[in-house]
Amino acid sequence: MNAVVIAVLVMLILSLARVNVVFALITGALVGGLTGGLGLDETISVFTEGISGGASIALSYALLGGFAVAISYTGIPNLLVDWVLKVVGKKGDSRKTALSKALIVISILIMACFSQNVIPIHIAFIPILIPPLLKVMTELRIDRRLIASVITFGLTAPYILLPVGFGLQFHEIIAQNMASSGMEINMGDIPKAMLLPVGGMVIGLLIAVFVSYRKPRDYSEAEEVIADEKVVYNKRAMVFALISIVVALYVQLQLESMIFGALAGIAVLYISGSVKWKEADGLLNEGMKMMAFIGFVMITASGFAEVVSETGDVETLVKATADVIGGNQALAALIMLVVGLLVTMGIGSSFATIPIIAAIFVPLAMELGFSPLATIAIVGTAGALGDAGSPASDSTLGPTAGLNADGQHNHIWDTCVPTFLHYNIPLILFGWIAAIIL
Repeated sequence: MNAVVIAVLVMLILSLARVNVVFALITGALVGGLTGGLGLDETISVFTEGISGGASIALSYALLGGFAVAISYTGIPNLLVDWVLKVVGKKGDSRKTALSKALIVISILIMACFSQNVIPIHIAFIPILIPPLLKVMTELRIDRRLIASVITFGLTAPYILLPVGFGLQFHEIIAQNMASSGMEINMGDIPKAMLLPVGGMVIGLLIAVFVSYRKPRDYSEAEEVIADEKVVYNKRAMVFALISIVVALYVQLQLESMIFGALAGIAVLYISGSVKWKEADGLLNEGMKMMAFIGFVMITASGFAEVVSETGDVETLVKATADVIGGNQALAALIMLVVGLLVTMGIGSSFATIPIIAAIFVPLAMELGFSPLATIAIVGTAGALGDAGSPASDSTLGPTAGLNADGQHNHIWDTCVPTFLHYNIPLILFGWIAAIIL
């Protein structure tokens, strides 16, 4: 049996059985390493070396969590919540309730989309915006699976399609790795090739919003997320909070480091006195705890990916599919996308997966006579499958971290399963269609 298939299946089965994702990843890596012939000692050694690759990401998210809580301390999120509550109006006003639900969903969708292209902060907005809104969502009986689906769409679809912000990085990775694999492409062709797959994601989003999670869902009141007492707003603190966000964004973009961006934002809040020194340590600890889950999963996922790569079975898996395909382009496109799904579900990052699959898929696509546009659609879609629905992806971990601030949102069943069903399945279907017609 192929080590990649076994490792991913073990990880997914354990995760669906509500086993902790970190434990599921470690177990999957161990089983995959042994299946791939690495042996116990080598598997542990490779896994240990691999987890260092996730340390930077984990520290980034921990500091972002601390920064988010510090921002919340200034009262900006509470002001937003108070405004939304005024829009909601009196209980029983069904029209205002419907408008309020639409306002929240559209606002979160816009913020998530902006976080990839216009203001490239990725998931940094989630711990600032989502936890304070949980009380409002509970009052409006909004299904949090809907919000998870909306956030994940905003975190993935824009960068897949648009060559701006993180999208520019993603498109550059595709172009560079396809070129190094023997196929030169025009960067301007990537949005054309990815338009149909992203269209499939749009359909999945519409189904999630208007069909799957349209009905109200009850949650218990989350008093620990937002206190009931009246919040006194400090205009000076809010001004410096906005300045800190701008500074954090500027430093992050200039240094290309979320770590130093978060540190810069925290420094502004401390120096300005917006956050009191005597309370600073407690606030940072609270924020780091909120984001700790993401950090541990990302560290573990790096070790998992290292073990899977070290077995050499990624290449074996793809080459084996080539033997089965023969000269059938339609079958080839479908199998390559399914193989890409298996690889990226385990690695959890489209950016990290593209170099692996491009090196093997591009020569295979050239041999089978696929056009450059069709090859882009296959490689881009196969890579994107890892971000939507994978338990180890920050595009699913981020929404969970925000929506589970009161302990009422399960990472697998409330985030990963909904996003897998609504985005991965349409991505495979529409990516396959794009590969055939382009």
